[in-house]
Amino acid sequence: MSQTSSGPARILRVIARLNTGGPAQHVALLTARLGPPRWESHLAAGRVPANEGDMGWYATAHGVEPIDLPHLSREIAPVGDLRSLWQLWRLMRRLRPTVVHTHTAKAGFVGRVAAWLAGVPVVVHTYHGHVLEGYFGRLKTALFVALERVCGALSSCVVAVSPAVGEGITERRIVPPRKMRVVELGLELQRFADAPRRSGALRAGLGLGPAAPLVGFCGRLVPIKNVPLFLEACARVHAQRPEVHFALIGDGELRAELEALAAQLGLSAVAHFVGWQQDMPAVTADLDLLVLTSRNEGTPVAVLEASAAGVPAVATRVGGVPTIVTDGVTGWLVDDGDLEHLARAMAEALADPAECARRGRLAQDAVLARFDVARLARDIEALYDELLAARRR
Repeated sequence: MSQTSSGPARILRVIARLNTGGPAQHVALLTARLGPPRWESHLAAGRVPANEGDMGWYATAHGVEPIDLPHLSREIAPVGDLRSLWQLWRLMRRLRPTVVHTHTAKAGFVGRVAAWLAGVPVVVHTYHGHVLEGYFGRLKTALFVALERVCGALSSCVVAVSPAVGEGITERRIVPPRKMRVVELGLELQRFADAPRRSGALRAGLGLGPAAPLVGFCGRLVPIKNVPLFLEACARVHAQRPEVHFALIGDGELRAELEALAAQLGLSAVAHFVGWQQDMPAVTADLDLLVLTSRNEGTPVAVLEASAAGVPAVATRVGGVPTIVTDGVTGWLVDDGDLEHLARAMAEALADPAECARRGRLAQDAVLARFDVARLARDIEALYDELLAARRR
């Protein structure tokens, strides 16, 4: 249905940057999966700042060579944004895509305006998280809501990665319900399931023996992740269990500040800032427990990957997290900002390794089929077919 008389339908996917995280994996996998004979997929991306992990290698490893958008950035930059708009419009006029699909907020704004100017038949945007909640002050949020409503009017459809994200978009009247779809993430999770548990892939580099309990945080070191809460909970656990170690896997603008906080809390010997790691299946599978302290999340990739590896999570009850972690069954849920409950849940998990392992197994069973990349590709392909059919009617 999607193949035109002159060949496969052309898709242009646009993202602000291929930094370490779920959206970069998402766009690389979809671009690779939706290929000939039905589709011809292209990916355009801005550049990754120096303080963020770059996942361009992941796209390349999947046979995707991104088109460089040198002026597209996450921050508001009027001159750079106009240049990006011009470059994207020219790219769309040259490629003549049937579908433009944007990801992340800035690419969503610039990309959808360019697609409207270029007369692209189908325009889709994916919301990977609650970008309109928790990131900005009241006035800035109101401005972004207004801009998202404008872009919603230019969109054939918008996609949310979880029901909670979708509810937030419709509640703010970004688009009417008829334009909203929920398509959950799909990732290469089997490689996490295949990674041997507690192999020493992370512990060896930290000088830890196989018996040392190891708790991990995985993500960007930015305000929305609320890493200070994690460190404060680690300090409480450390006071009771000095043999427990904590690995902070990731990097970001707050790293120096967080390292200072760890020292202040007396965690210098047990809190390890290890930066981004390329072999994430082996590293994740070496953890006993994952902790997520975010103030909001769409679908946290760190929790999906840990679950696939059989590692249960203690996580804040925000956004789409409760759709992945079932409290008391596949992990532990705590209220946002509740330090006492967080520390208690971490201590409870570490005190009962058998229960921790049981919840890890149940978590693995729960995520492997539901969040598989093949299912994602089928769902997105079906969405494109639906939207293209509606254009022909």
